[in-house]
Amino acid sequence: MNRGGFSWKRFLGVSGAKARVSRRIGIPLTKSGRQRKVGRLVTGGGCLLYLLLSLALLLAWQVSAARRPAPPVGMHLVQSIPLPGVEGRIDHMAVDVPGGRLFVAALGNNTVEVVDLQQGKRVHRISDLHEPQGVIFAPDHQRLFVANGEGGSVGIYDGVAYGKLGAISLSGDADNVRYDAAAGHLYVGYGKGGLAVVDVADGTEVGAIRLGGHPESFQLEHGGNRIFVNVPAEGQVAVVNRDTDAVVATWPLEGVRANFPMALDETEHRVFIGCRDPSRLLVYDTEAGREVERLAVDGDPDDVFLDTARKKVYVSCGAGYLDVFKRVPPDSCSLAARVPTAPGARTCLYVPELDRLYLAVPHRGAQRAEIRVYACTD
Repeated sequence: MNRGGFSWKRFLGVSGAKARVSRRIGIPLTKSGRQRKVGRLVTGGGCLLYLLLSLALLLAWQVSAARRPAPPVGMHLVQSIPLPGVEGRIDHMAVDVPGGRLFVAALGNNTVEVVDLQQGKRVHRISDLHEPQGVIFAPDHQRLFVANGEGGSVGIYDGVAYGKLGAISLSGDADNVRYDAAAGHLYVGYGKGGLAVVDVADGTEVGAIRLGGHPESFQLEHGGNRIFVNVPAEGQVAVVNRDTDAVVATWPLEGVRANFPMALDETEHRVFIGCRDPSRLLVYDTEAGREVERLAVDGDPDDVFLDTARKKVYVSCGAGYLDVFKRVPPDSCSLAARVPTAPGARTCLYVPELDRLYLAVPHRGAQRAEIRVYACTD
């Protein structure tokens, strides 16, 4: 460097121009100036450098957090209960709330699995069944009823020791079951079009309701005398008066087929109907008998449950999702969450007394057979 001698940069005005630019932008343009600037920041003005570094780290953390998937809205998995030795499709479930037991109709395994919910394990198995589809527990009689698809019998079992007490023979394909505890009657969907009425106390058939086709899910009014029945072969919902055991109305379903699951909201006079072709959730006004809303759901819906406390609807779909809808009663629903589950996990049971949803997951490949337990959230 030529200190005090001739300088081409000074002669051509380069040094002066750099000095004027440096003063205007506040950033040194010479190496020595930059070194002095950094030194002042680290020593006398170190807090500024620390602040800049902190802001940079905060920004990096926010970007990383934004890339992480958010937890599911509406419910989260809290437990998985294995079902060792269970193969094939799993159908419907029932619960003994005081006894803390879950009954699982393992259709493809020809068994009913008894799960202790406190211990989180299977504690008993009822074997030698024939495609068990529907199951229900009558706590006031300590009786377990199992509807068998093959042969159409309904087995009656002791609710404590699980010994078989008897059976009711129907014409075939015994399926969904519902219990009217006030009347002491069990309703069983069966055959090519019927609901059998069974006296729970003595285990005898005391009535029959004729329908236009095989009934799938159906729901009983507890504040009235009606039964709402999915009849997919007829593409309709049949309305039954259970005082007279007769169909009093039918509601055709437009533009959909395969209406299998159903849930009922008596307070808001709404029935929720799950359809598979295409996959839709229909909402009907039970007073007017007309459709008021139609929503898309994931493929192969097989169970629908209402969470009236949270104003939500849960739909379990065999395509591998739990669809959660938020309700603004009576006639506004929106999808709040799609919770990934497992292929074939199409049946579930929501138990409001326990505030838990139980999902049946079949054995497929590396996926074991199990019951997944979900906690529902607001």
